[in-house]
Amino acid sequence: MSSVDLRELYQDLIREHNSKPRNFHALEGANRKVDGYNPLCGDKLTVYLKVTSDVIQDVGIQGSGCAISRASASLMSENVKGKTVAQAEKLFKAFRAMITREPGADFDADALGDLEVFSGVSEYPARVKCATLPWHTMHAALAGKGKEISTE
Repeated sequence: MSSVDLRELYQDLIREHNSKPRNFHALEGANRKVDGYNPLCGDKLTVYLKVTSDVIQDVGIQGSGCAISRASASLMSENVKGKTVAQAEKLFKAFRAMITREPGADFDADALGDLEVFSGVSEYPARVKCATLPWHTMHAALAGKGKEISTE
């Protein structure tokens, strides 16, 4: 597959998750909840987690934001559901490393699976915070850090 075909496939997946985001609802029975805010773009979201015996049983997300933020939140929710807290934290670190790397630098594509669709975001510094907001919010929820986080 050429790099142009791959980029188009990635854009289609981001568009699909933006138009039909997964797990976008308040989560009854959540035992972790944090609000996230990106003042640069205006993205606001709430991440709800139900964690039992160190496993993320369910994820809910509510809020509004740009296409990158919504798609990132949707794909994050699918990718962390059913994982242990340690596995979700490892995925968070791999995602953050991919997004914040220097353009053209390598990243762990095998660890990220379909999250690789966001690899091109690193070329647009203004969009990095959009893509990482759901992840930082989920990370704060797992760590039990406060009720609200900001990208600033």
